[in-house]
Amino acid sequence: MLKPFQTTLGAHAPRACRIALMIGAVCSMQVSQAAPGDEGFDVMAGLGYFHDDNLFRLADDQPAFDGKRSDSARQAHAGLVFNKTYSRQKIYAQAKLTKVEFDHFDQLDYDGKDLQARWNWQLGNRFEGVLGANYEQTLAPYTDFRSNERNLREHRRQYFDGAWRFHPSWRARTAASHDKYEYELLAQRFNNRTEDAYEAGVDYLPRSGSTVGLVARKVKGKYDNRRILGGLSLDESFEQDELKARVNWIASGSTTVQVLAGHAKRKYKSRSERDASGFNGRITATHQPRGKMRYTAAAWREFSAVESNIVSYSLNRGASVGATWDATAKIRVDANASYEKRAYNARVSQGAAQDLDDSLKQAALSATWSPRRTVAVTAQVARQERSGSPFLGLGRFKSNTVSLVANAQF
Repeated sequence: MLKPFQTTLGAHAPRACRIALMIGAVCSMQVSQAAPGDEGFDVMAGLGYFHDDNLFRLADDQPAFDGKRSDSARQAHAGLVFNKTYSRQKIYAQAKLTKVEFDHFDQLDYDGKDLQARWNWQLGNRFEGVLGANYEQTLAPYTDFRSNERNLREHRRQYFDGAWRFHPSWRARTAASHDKYEYELLAQRFNNRTEDAYEAGVDYLPRSGSTVGLVARKVKGKYDNRRILGGLSLDESFEQDELKARVNWIASGSTTVQVLAGHAKRKYKSRSERDASGFNGRITATHQPRGKMRYTAAAWREFSAVESNIVSYSLNRGASVGATWDATAKIRVDANASYEKRAYNARVSQGAAQDLDDSLKQAALSATWSPRRTVAVTAQVARQERSGSPFLGLGRFKSNTVSLVANAQF
């Protein structure tokens, strides 16, 4: 079946979630999910603990809040999962509630929510796709702004992806998605926005199992609130047009290369000097030889939203590597690392362009023990470093996180 359509906007957020570096404990502690049981309803539950030595991502030369940089938190979550196949139709739904409590900075305590519904549909032998909706409420990361106040972020998403195989070797595709972000903290509400994306394309399907295609995409971003900066009222709304090649190349029985890359042009509603265009895309390779090891690598050049009070997006160039080792039938070890250079687009013209970029380094190592098919216990250590941008008020920092989480699904 087709994968849900996703835009490249905000792409750094999922990566941060995967390696447990978001301060939202729901994200940072979900490093493992127990395997589902039989079709029908399942109950999920879990407990977790994490400690971070730089909770608010404070720069090395910044004073700590309450004279304290580190903190620990406890998490408990419970929910329901429904998974059922009706002939060729597959239905998945999940409802999960999470309670997170911090030891010292208890003003951050919150109740997280995660709701998902997805229908993988198929009509005859020629039409298939995905229709779904998600809702998530969690603590937003503090990577790009300085505060010790709670800042919950709500993300609502609806998406559709459909394909028509009109010839044994050809497939037409279309997709659409609607994303809405809302922030609790008053100082962050200028980041409230909606992003609507539409795409259409065609794929060639050779007998080898690989696919080669072309996709045209349009993304419209609208910010709910104007902000005043340097005496100017700025509208951050934008449109982005993309024309990209989409390739899924099965290079061998153990190696697959995926490419979504081409040209992107981004235009802003106000201050056209901030417009940008050029190469935009991502390449991902996976290698799974016979044995206990699996490897992944990726490189990208993408626009990404930034939760800052000075800039609204960055152009990110980065690379990542990862490996998974099935040490035994019940123990899995995962390691990954990434480096990303972020070039910012200022909301106001300025003369310190050399300071309008920084870099993020991230790494994580985890071990998961699954004594039973529906039970998983994961321990993880992670590190994040930022070089900083003085003009934007972002200093150099480093942080280390350790976490332990247990999940069960029955």
